[in-house]
Amino acid sequence: MEEKKINHFIAGSIVGGISILFSVGLIILDQMQNQKIGWIGTAIMIIALIYFIIIHGKANSNSLTFGELFSFGFKAIAFATILILAFQVIFNLIFPEMQEKILEIARQKMLEDPRVTEESAEKGLEFIKKGYWPFLIGGTIFGTLFSGLIGSLVGAAITKKIPKTPFQ
Repeated sequence: MEEKKINHFIAGSIVGGISILFSVGLIILDQMQNQKIGWIGTAIMIIALIYFIIIHGKANSNSLTFGELFSFGFKAIAFATILILAFQVIFNLIFPEMQEKILEIARQKMLEDPRVTEESAEKGLEFIKKGYWPFLIGGTIFGTLFSGLIGSLVGAAITKKIPKTPFQ
């Protein structure tokens, strides 16, 4: 029985959906400031991407090259990035108080460092406030694509490949 083929839009939608659900869970549980849990979300996203690359390879009789598998994974994560970015923007427009909460978390993190004075923390927060949207958009794009790059490389590397001869 032949494996059902999956395209990068479906894989990206599922990976993006998993990431969005994880983010919503963190927001509901008020754990956004917990970086250790945030890394778990990144790991889940990478593992899901690797899984879809392996499934894509099997669906094509393991005859795809490293480049074709990597391309599938990166296209999937690019689509997931669009979905995650749309979620971030819409969520921050619907709940503008999230920006204040994020700024308060940043303030607390700054003041944990004994070298940071109250005045320098306020200057830093003013800088973050002015660049909130560029930081949010750029951070989401860079973070998701970088994680996807790692997942795509690993997924393409570990997927079984049966080389084709020139006469096939």
